Amino acid sequence: MSTTATGGETVSAAAAAAARPPRRRATTAQRRQWGAAYALTIPFFVIFIAMVIIPLAYAGYLSLFKKRLIGGVTFAGFENYARALTDPSFLSGVGRMVLFLVVQVPIMLILALFIALALDSGLMKLTKFTRMAVYMPYAVPGVIAALMWGYLYGPDFGPFAQVAGWFGAPPPAFLSEGGMFFSIVNIVNWEFIGYNMIIMYAGLRSIAPELYEAARVDGASEARIALSIKIPSIRPAIVLTIIFSIIGSFQLFNEPRLMGFLAPTVIGTDWSPNLYAYSIAFVNQDTNYAAALSFLLGFVIALLSYIFQLSANRRERRSRG
Repeated sequence: MSTTATGGETVSAAAAAAARPPRRRATTAQRRQWGAAYALTIPFFVIFIAMVIIPLAYAGYLSLFKKRLIGGVTFAGFENYARALTDPSFLSGVGRMVLFLVVQVPIMLILALFIALALDSGLMKLTKFTRMAVYMPYAVPGVIAALMWGYLYGPDFGPFAQVAGWFGAPPPAFLSEGGMFFSIVNIVNWEFIGYNMIIMYAGLRSIAPELYEAARVDGASEARIALSIKIPSIRPAIVLTIIFSIIGSFQLFNEPRLMGFLAPTVIGTDWSPNLYAYSIAFVNQDTNYAAALSFLLGFVIALLSYIFQLSANRRERRSRG
């Protein structure tokens, strides 16, 4: 009985092997495609690992140590992180960037959306010129933009101050304690409205024109089409711009750094968390604490981005349901 059963199993295995389709060997063209794919992707991963993963790992390693007066650099565990969570300079910088995010990002994205809708409507003339003119400030490096606006804001030599002097008025207080925040808001808006406009405009151009035609046949106005069709259709693009804006707001560095030279009594080294970490690392020479500050700042950015993405996904599911 056991011999028969074994023989039956052998026959079944042989039948299954015969029924299984033979493996196809890769053709020369497929091997070339795979080789081209590896040749194009491997350099990216090498650069990504060398320029992102390894520096992040090294920064994380540095954040776990501390330089002491006695004993030199010693392992400190999470002592640097605990210090950062009670550091008033770091916490005030994070709070200021939260306020900056709440004030600056809505203005920037509303203007970018308005311009994108105006360009997509077909009612605006010189659309190519307008699109290029609005996008052009993004091509200007942030350092150059801050220097340019610093000259415009200047209370002694700036054009705004000169025009005010013609009328016997004092120069505008762009670089004062109360005006600096909104001056930097203006610089960032000038730089990034065009960038966000391009993302939204690309989303608008991907919408099927038949939707607009059907809405017009039903008597919908251009404003109704924009509110009911265009804006809901580019919701992923709007969400993307908001996430980019959250990340960019907490990475603010060039503008306050350069404005600080013009108004050192207004902008200190802790005006933004990025500026504070830079000052700790390269002025105070405390790279260990600066690494911990950078990691905490990255955690804040990731947390806020995740919360916004989660809430956006929930709202989208509710609207579909």
